Amino acid sequence: MVRTNKSTSGKKRGNNGAALKSGIVILFLVALVVGYYYYLSNRQKKEESANTKVTAVQEVLSRNLEINYPPTPREVIRYYSDITKCFYNEELSDEELEQLADRARMLYDEELAEKNEWGRYIIDLKSDIAYYQENSIRISSYSLASSTDVDFFSDGGFDFARIYCAYVLSSGRQKQTVEEVFLLRKDEDKHWRIYGWDLAENVHVEEQD
Repeated sequence: MVRTNKSTSGKKRGNNGAALKSGIVILFLVALVVGYYYYLSNRQKKEESANTKVTAVQEVLSRNLEINYPPTPREVIRYYSDITKCFYNEELSDEELEQLADRARMLYDEELAEKNEWGRYIIDLKSDIAYYQENSIRISSYSLASSTDVDFFSDGGFDFARIYCAYVLSSGRQKQTVEEVFLLRKDEDKHWRIYGWDLAENVHVEEQD
């Protein structure tokens, strides 16, 4: 009887030990699952963060200008400025660069487009982008004049609009604001096209009225 009792007691201790080991294994497996889930979630967040530039570029490229052309001079320059930010702030593939360049030229007045032949335009654009990258210059933001500050006038049988836009350029801790004046001309389809632009300091409005 004594031996039997000892044997029974030993079995109980063995069962308790097995249960404890099973519990540890289960906890370990749960920890692995939770850890793997955390890893996947973290990786997804990093990938989404890394793809921020793709989202910015694709958002600009997703607009079909043939059916959704910006309706006002202000919206034309807003879209053009969004394209410009992509040029100088994002790492672009050659295909993306050319697609963005094509979008920008679609906003040009036909006279401006003729002065910026495609081949030369791309070369000059790449040169400008390289300069910005070499000097770590980015366009932090831009600010358009309000709708009420757009200057509309007629000249030579054409309708024109003049609008100011300020760009904040940053390089490290240094920031600089560059103000430009855009001149737009309405075409046969009643679309406002970019006729030209210059630094605000070079523009004398009274001479163009």
